[in-house]
Amino acid sequence: MTIRKLSTQALTPAEIGRVLRPALDERYAEPMRQVQEIVDRVRAEGDQAVLEYARRFDTPGLTAADLEVRPEEIDAACASAPAEHIAAIRRACDHVRRFHAHRVPQSWQHTFDGATLGQRVLPLDRVGIYVPGGTPLPSSLYMAAVPARVAGVREVVVACPARRDGTLHPLVLVAARLAGVDRVFRVGSAWAVAALAFGTESIPRVDKIVGPGSIYVMLAKRAVFGHVGIESLPGPSDVLIIADAEQEPAYVAADMLSQAEHGSESSAVLATPSAALADAVERELERQLAGLPRRDEALSSLDGRGALVLCRDLDEAADVANAVAPEHLEVLVSSGEDALLERIRNAGAIFVGPHTPEPLGDYIAGPSHILPTEGTSRFSSPLGVEDFMKRSSILRYSAAALSRDAGATIALAEAEGLHAHANSVRVRGY
Repeated sequence: MTIRKLSTQALTPAEIGRVLRPALDERYAEPMRQVQEIVDRVRAEGDQAVLEYARRFDTPGLTAADLEVRPEEIDAACASAPAEHIAAIRRACDHVRRFHAHRVPQSWQHTFDGATLGQRVLPLDRVGIYVPGGTPLPSSLYMAAVPARVAGVREVVVACPARRDGTLHPLVLVAARLAGVDRVFRVGSAWAVAALAFGTESIPRVDKIVGPGSIYVMLAKRAVFGHVGIESLPGPSDVLIIADAEQEPAYVAADMLSQAEHGSESSAVLATPSAALADAVERELERQLAGLPRRDEALSSLDGRGALVLCRDLDEAADVANAVAPEHLEVLVSSGEDALLERIRNAGAIFVGPHTPEPLGDYIAGPSHILPTEGTSRFSSPLGVEDFMKRSSILRYSAAALSRDAGATIALAEAEGLHAHANSVRVRGY
């Protein structure tokens, strides 16, 4: 293992942030070109292009008739899955539903001086959820589908790449049933995103696409934004851990590896004022790697994007965290948790204390694990019910209220050279 060693003695927190967050355009210029070509083909050719890509990369025998998963396949998956897995997914769905039920925005109106102003809040009509293939991720499905259902979305559609034999992992289908998904399609990567954005003969066009995936999925969501809504650009997973000298190195290393095992594009970073802790964590990483089933994936992540950052103090560690803007931030300190949290401005989800390991958020706690990645927590937020709703402003003026605001409206319109705007008010007698 050759994990990077960085120090705020040599680099500022902002410089460390740039080292750990190279610009997307620099890293992914060629994938972006490939993704745009895929998106353009799917938009023009529909099912034909989708099937060509799916056969080449995922499922050689896939046909148009097989694109949509049949209800009896979902029935069979629910009948064959281990009872403890079904119970765990049901429990997780309940927790996610309970958390998001507290967040549903409501329509409102307020009347003053003859003017009624407000907002009308409505759910989206149809949402597409992308669920990554490879290692089965039923959690990604229910972390998106349950908030969509809480929001009142009329139709929830899932796209997930099939295995070589055309099947989907049974637990993905179990999660679809328990989370209230309407339709499931066995298609993945950039061509799935394009199909959901523009619609094909078999796959319906949606209003918004949500969910994590590979860099190709993320870049495809970027490419179709504007034709369809997206919640964010969740790409490879990452964690940054702030820890002081009194923390258990085995905990820190285990939590870093929980993200590193996602693979080479994922990142795991420790920021600490304790050189002794950093050294101990490095030894623990080596020890725990030896017995990890996904050792190769975790090792490639630590070697390529992992880091041990030595800081002067915890405040500086917080500055590093703000510069990196992690998807997951763990705060492991012996005292002063709340004061340190006050310094954190950029993080998708914050896990506080040694008894709150990041996987709780991945599976069971309740907040969605679909979080802003690649530094986008500087300006975006975790997936929530708000992502499945839209707002319309409502304005209703009486004659008296119009009379009160007519002069200012006319003056502002004429100041901008928009005289038809001014006349729209003046023609009413003002």
